[in-house]
Amino acid sequence: MADLNQPVPTREPSERFITLLNATHGRLLAFLRVMLGNSADAEDVLQRASLTMWRKFGEFEQTQDFFAWASSFAFYEAKNFQRVAARSKLHFDDELMARLAEERMVDLEQRDARFEAMERCIEELDAPSRELVREFYLNDMQVEALAQRLGRAPQTLYNKLSILRRLLGECVRRKLTQEAQT
Repeated sequence: MADLNQPVPTREPSERFITLLNATHGRLLAFLRVMLGNSADAEDVLQRASLTMWRKFGEFEQTQDFFAWASSFAFYEAKNFQRVAARSKLHFDDELMARLAEERMVDLEQRDARFEAMERCIEELDAPSRELVREFYLNDMQVEALAQRLGRAPQTLYNKLSILRRLLGECVRRKLTQEAQT
């Protein structure tokens, strides 16, 4: 684990470091959740890894992929955490941890592309369908409340949402395939 007694650089925090870390924070946290199986442990490990990253940021090459660089610190910090933390319910060997890390990296790299494709697909829907998707999925509105507001039967909305899920799934797959071919 990172040595928390080591001095933190005294200069003002690098705006670039903070910007890069903030942009990848969610992906790093998701990466660690898979490895550790516990959100609280993942947050602790990410804090420790972030401190190490900050101390080593002078070694970061601006041409490097920050997420790949940062995830290596997170990976080793997670391995150290599991060795030391007797309270951890899951104990993975190094080979399994490396495999989980590799698989999660690929998934996280594709996540942004999937979200962008989904946003484009939602924009292609007609206005009422777009509103239904946004209200139900983004605003967490219950079908019953939506049905009442729209003056429709709940089952009608469930059926419409099922059709829209299928259409959006097909649209996202199509867009990702098109992007992969270009």
